[in-house]
Amino acid sequence: MKKRLTYISICSLCLLAMVPWSVAGQKKSKPNILYILVDQWRAQSTGYAGDENVQTPNLDRLASKSLNLTHAVSGMPVCSPHRASFLTGQYPLTHGVFMNDVLLDSNRTTIGKIFKAHGYQTAYLGKWHVDGHGRSSYIPKTRQQGFDYWKALECTHDYNKSAYYEGDSPQKKMWETYDAIAQTQDVCQYINKQQAGDDPFFLVLSIGSPHDPYQTAPEKYRKIYENKIFKLRDNVPADKVAKVQNDLRGYYAHMTAIDDCVGQLWQTLKDKGLDQNTLIVFTSDHGDLLGSHGAWNKQQPYDESVRVPFLIHYPKALGEKGKKSKVLINSPDIMPTLLGFTGIKIPSSVEGKDFSAILKGKKKNDVSYTLLSCVQPFGQWTRKRGGKEYRGVMTEKYTYVRDLNGPWLLFDREKDPFQMNNLVGKKELYQLESKLDKMLSHELKKRKDAFLPGLQYVKKWNYVIDSTETVPYVKINYQGLPIKDNSSGYPETK
Repeated sequence: MKKRLTYISICSLCLLAMVPWSVAGQKKSKPNILYILVDQWRAQSTGYAGDENVQTPNLDRLASKSLNLTHAVSGMPVCSPHRASFLTGQYPLTHGVFMNDVLLDSNRTTIGKIFKAHGYQTAYLGKWHVDGHGRSSYIPKTRQQGFDYWKALECTHDYNKSAYYEGDSPQKKMWETYDAIAQTQDVCQYINKQQAGDDPFFLVLSIGSPHDPYQTAPEKYRKIYENKIFKLRDNVPADKVAKVQNDLRGYYAHMTAIDDCVGQLWQTLKDKGLDQNTLIVFTSDHGDLLGSHGAWNKQQPYDESVRVPFLIHYPKALGEKGKKSKVLINSPDIMPTLLGFTGIKIPSSVEGKDFSAILKGKKKNDVSYTLLSCVQPFGQWTRKRGGKEYRGVMTEKYTYVRDLNGPWLLFDREKDPFQMNNLVGKKELYQLESKLDKMLSHELKKRKDAFLPGLQYVKKWNYVIDSTETVPYVKINYQGLPIKDNSSGYPETK
């Protein structure tokens, strides 16, 4: 009997040796991924980016041990388009989500489905915002895009009375406290349940703050900034100063609360022994103008709107020495880059670029510009508020943008970091403007983007809009019944 068991064991070892890789080996080599996505956090507003006003000690420490992508861009800087590009690796005119509150086709090849198909546990917590069936509506399993562990809601900015749906249940639940903190605690529990030999996980924590309303962080964080007077950006007009000062107190309070959450998540990974082989990303879907250029929120092609924080902490592949990179990673590039880090083949449907080899120093950067766009202005940037269609390119140094009438903006961001001197039409810069315009034309041709008026794309995708050219969303009352709502839900910014 003993000889028979020995024979079986030897045969089993021989069989494993013949297989190019074993499941156990794959589990050890494939990294976990913790993707922390926040809402409306501009790249300029962290301690490590030089903002003296805000307290982000955990992010500053993470940056000191991570790769900091200083020129990361949200190419269409608004919630749903960015999220759809992250999920699909495609540009908005391909996946069709170029406005908020519309549905991302559930048949798309998405990042959750891909990781799941390659043996990953998949999890999503927090804000979703690509379902298009109302901001409080139940999202069935068939529309969860490959994520198995599910505690999400389409969209809410009531962070202290925040609802979610779990799994495939239509029963609405509530986070017990400020949702970023409650969601972080849930993620920590998820991490602590991981056992040796478990499949690697791909977990997205999508936090709704620091998006306005600004003054709703827990009191302990609001007190940190109470009565503070901040040094403002040079492009904030004098008549907006009082409002900006007040809004920043709340904006920074949300940020410091999230910073504590990041610290807790990182420490949990360390305590569990998972830090070295976990790829942590911290980023945002877009920025916030917060009074810069006299405007608020996003969509516009200024740095405060389009540039986002992007940290990659992956000790096993990148080490733990803080480094900076100026690669122009854009929203559609995120999915293929994450797949590249894990060695998973990138689907043919993906339009974004895999930057993983460049970021690991194994390949020279060959990207000199990236695309900026607004297909259809809406919501917080309607035509009444100056909103308009645009296409543009961003290089390490310049931002160049066309509207439907022709060249609109040209900034040398190195000499003019606050983008206060528009260089469009300057005779002495004709060659530069012409070069950037040719770059844009080439990119539009590559993307098969005819740059038509936005309403033509709205018609093509059969989106229903209101009088402000915004897709209205359905509100759900406390009984779970729809309330007719023809408003955009966006307050007038003054």
